[in-house]
Amino acid sequence: MELLVEVLEASMVVLFGISWPMNIVKSIRTKSAKGKSLLFLVFILAGYVGGIAGKLAGHFAGIQPLNWVFAFYVLNLIMVSVDLILTVINRRRESGEKGR
Repeated sequence: MELLVEVLEASMVVLFGISWPMNIVKSIRTKSAKGKSLLFLVFILAGYVGGIAGKLAGHFAGIQPLNWVFAFYVLNLIMVSVDLILTVINRRRESGEKGR
């Protein structure tokens, strides 16, 4: 049963995380922040931080060991962080182009 819980949680994190590489590539390719919400990205980032904190709290409290699902939380946190940074860079680029 424990493995089933891990697999279901991992499927949620992995499936949700599939979109981030596509967003990152699009941001790099188009050099545009159009259609991106900084607030949305910050909320997603905060959600992953909460998930990671929950996993770590459970581990250090002796409730549950860190498992392989933890790696997907960290990977998604990294990808969302990259997407957030690219969005900020692209917004600055776009606002600089408008001022010319």
